Amino acid sequence: MDVLKFIGEHKIVAIARRIDTERLVDAVAAMREGGVKTFEITFDQASSSLETTARSIALLKERYGDTVALGAGTVLNTDQLNAAADSGAQFILAPNTNVSLIEAAKKRGLVAIPGAFTPSEIVTAWEAGADIVKLFPAATFGIPYLKAIRGPINHIPLMAVGGIDETNIKVFLENGCMSGGIGSNLFRADLINGGKWDELSNLSRMFVEAAL
Repeated sequence: MDVLKFIGEHKIVAIARRIDTERLVDAVAAMREGGVKTFEITFDQASSSLETTARSIALLKERYGDTVALGAGTVLNTDQLNAAADSGAQFILAPNTNVSLIEAAKKRGLVAIPGAFTPSEIVTAWEAGADIVKLFPAATFGIPYLKAIRGPINHIPLMAVGGIDETNIKVFLENGCMSGGIGSNLFRADLINGGKWDELSNLSRMFVEAAL
């Protein structure tokens, strides 16, 4: 699989945070049915989630193979990076720009998507080898800010994350982002905890259509 091409084609990266592994498998099945094909499983820095996150990624990889792209999120250190790589993750994301982690990700054959906000951070991440730079938090200053930074640095592929939902994902894509990361607005806790898989599929379908 060409992971970069896959992310660019499918646009939406669904971000799973603090979801039980078994429910996560069912949620991914429902969202996949609705057309969402790229998933970020995050590490939780507030708890001991190394093994849990790695197990979730490995189980999803075993179950769905190359019909989805799987990544690890909130990767802040090499232990998390290596656990993600060993579990079958194809890309990693972070909320920040850490040059050494970008380099380590590339050595492990992972697509590196560090987080950045200012032009200096974005260029630093790109020059360190990032494949995509995660504009985070994207909705804080919104489209005017995105347009301003895209002027001088329109050669760097951006993923909008933070405050992205069905009402604004298309405008972010239309103004220079190649994809958008969506967390709790898509991984809806009420639907997942209630086992409302058809509703989750329909919600996923609505997000996919909103991005067109």
